[in-house]
Amino acid sequence: MPAKKDMPSTLQRSGKKAQETWGKTHDSAVDQYGEGERAHRTAFSALKHTHGKVGDHWEPKGHKGPSDPQAAQQGRASRERPRSTYGGVDGNATKAHLLGIAKRLNIRGRSRMTKDELITAIDKANTRATAAARSS
Repeated sequence: MPAKKDMPSTLQRSGKKAQETWGKTHDSAVDQYGEGERAHRTAFSALKHTHGKVGDHWEPKGHKGPSDPQAAQQGRASRERPRSTYGGVDGNATKAHLLGIAKRLNIRGRSRMTKDELITAIDKANTRATAAARSS
């Protein structure tokens, strides 16, 4: 799989299904758009429909579908009016699910957080976990 050499480290630490989803989409996007940022963005968009980022890796979601307002947009509209992204956190998950992820990531004060605050805190924890995994 040509995408293997371009695969981000978070995907290298993820399951086979996440790697296959990203890789197949990436390779197809390279054929259509050429190598570069657009192919990576396309691959991550497809990945976010089936997986969510937890810490330093990607895990399957309980449902298929977009994870944030940007991923819900299609085609040209998504480039013209960018929406907020959640860095791979499934913003469509229930608050209870997000609380479970926050507990696994040892996020303090999670029980008092709103759903939006949980999403932001999980995204920050994911970023820290990814940086730590890359530095070790």
